[in-house]
Amino acid sequence: MSEFVKEKRFKTRSESGTLAMGERVSEMLLPVPKMIVLRGDLGAGKTTLVKGIAAALGAAEVEDVTSPTFTLVHEYKGAKVRLVHLDLYRLESERELLTLGLEEMAEEPDVLMFVEWGEKFLSVVERADGEIAIEHAGGDERLFLVRLKR
Repeated sequence: MSEFVKEKRFKTRSESGTLAMGERVSEMLLPVPKMIVLRGDLGAGKTTLVKGIAAALGAAEVEDVTSPTFTLVHEYKGAKVRLVHLDLYRLESERELLTLGLEEMAEEPDVLMFVEWGEKFLSVVERADGEIAIEHAGGDERLFLVRLKR
């Protein structure tokens, strides 16, 4: 994995704080295309962050963004960006990963891709343009570390 050139830390104290933080994070992720690995335990707030980013970029309303745990891929189309949200938790092999068409999606010019559990696959980590790590800090408090390669 190459060196990260941008790094920013955030702390939120509530779900609404995480949603609001999505706007600040979204500014860091433009221009697209970008593939971002979302790291964090179950319930850490990965999907909540994606909700905030999708709303900030006009790709979807907060209430329309849901976890892709069982469908694997959700796609939201805005005027300037197509947000793709993947969850690889249930995948076990590179072969299964290939069937999703991840590489093809990542090359499209208007795509901003968030990959939950992407760290399970070396090919995803190597291809990613950055990562957002989320940690529980007690109660509803969350710590976010945004690291980008470009």
